[in-house]
Amino acid sequence: MPTIKKEIAFLLHDVARLLKTYADQTARSYGATRAQWAVLSRLNRSEGLKQSELAELLDLQPISLTRLLDRLAENGLIERRPDPNDRRVNRLYLTPAARPLLDQLTALGEDLMAEVLEGVDDKSVNRLLTDLGVMRENLRAAIGRSVTPSPESQLSARKVAT
Repeated sequence: MPTIKKEIAFLLHDVARLLKTYADQTARSYGATRAQWAVLSRLNRSEGLKQSELAELLDLQPISLTRLLDRLAENGLIERRPDPNDRRVNRLYLTPAARPLLDQLTALGEDLMAEVLEGVDDKSVNRLLTDLGVMRENLRAAIGRSVTPSPESQLSARKVAT
């Protein structure tokens, strides 16, 4: 029987997966994908990001992000501007044409989360936000402490497993 801590992990995974699925469905009603929505939202928060910075924030492979950015640029929603200090780098900005779509997607996100959080009181929502933030920081710290095992320890682990 799973422990309560394991149940939390399973439930977090299920909620994240379902939220992504629902966001995909709702974004389609505006002719966008959830990934495009995420890019536009991040740029709205932090215009002028480098592509590598945005890829890291969104946890996307650079080639996947390049395709997304190409599509958004072709649709006139973002623009790449040269970095004044490094000519190898482009900075990413929203265009004025992106604002109406972003406003619609922002309202859609508010409605979506109101539906997701229906029946959860404000005090619990605030506590959940705080607790999830703590979990995220715990995970970041754990990842930061992670050390790649040496070939010798990997070999020992394989011997133990057999």
